[in-house]
Amino acid sequence: MLLPFHQDERLSQHNLVLQPEDASVVEPVLPDADRWQRLVTLYDQLAARVAAATAEAGITTVVSGDCLAALGTLAGMQRAGLDPSLVWFDAHGDVHTAATSTSGYLGGMALRMALGGDAERLACPLGLQPLAEERVVLVDGRDLDPAEVAYLATADVQRRRVEDVEAEDLPNGPLLLHLDVDVIDAASVPGVRFPVAGGPSKDAVLSALRRLIRSGRVRGVDVACIWSDAHDEGEQRVRHDLLAELLYDVTVVA
Repeated sequence: MLLPFHQDERLSQHNLVLQPEDASVVEPVLPDADRWQRLVTLYDQLAARVAAATAEAGITTVVSGDCLAALGTLAGMQRAGLDPSLVWFDAHGDVHTAATSTSGYLGGMALRMALGGDAERLACPLGLQPLAEERVVLVDGRDLDPAEVAYLATADVQRRRVEDVEAEDLPNGPLLLHLDVDVIDAASVPGVRFPVAGGPSKDAVLSALRRLIRSGRVRGVDVACIWSDAHDEGEQRVRHDLLAELLYDVTVVA
């Protein structure tokens, strides 16, 4: 499933790696309204599609250009009757609220919204039931702002390194895996908007995903490809190969 948007902005063809002909595209007409209303429309449509797909056997996979889309994926799985825990692979914490964010970047609030932050913005309109902190695992979040450090110091959100994440250590029940490609060391992923050095290798991340998928507990995978337009065919090829490996693991390893 392809959601070709970064927040409420349609991605250009130079930014897309997964092409529309290779996926089921979610692309509703967005209202001429404020950003939050546009996002509610977008993610409500995504949630409806995810709910229908989740009702069938297997793993529902969503590829988008932003971490906020995970809220639509999570809401859809809940609409299908599941009560998933959330494993969040990301170089950033994404646990800001509107009050703590210094940049105002909405993607930096995505995980906190899944936990009930600023619920009136997206969670309530989508009918999303916020997750208890102990049902969430942040994997390799290493670029944290002071407000995020303070929140995570007292929260019950679990923290793991990519190399250490194992299915038996995760919360019980079905799992939604969210993967922001920037969790991989920046040297291996060209053109990400918010690169972070010192991260795990691509192979380490893929190995972690395989371990979790083989557990049989994964019901949803949400991939956020937050990168700028590719500069050349070589950069596009690196991105294509990365996404192909990720999707292969989801469809074949399972």
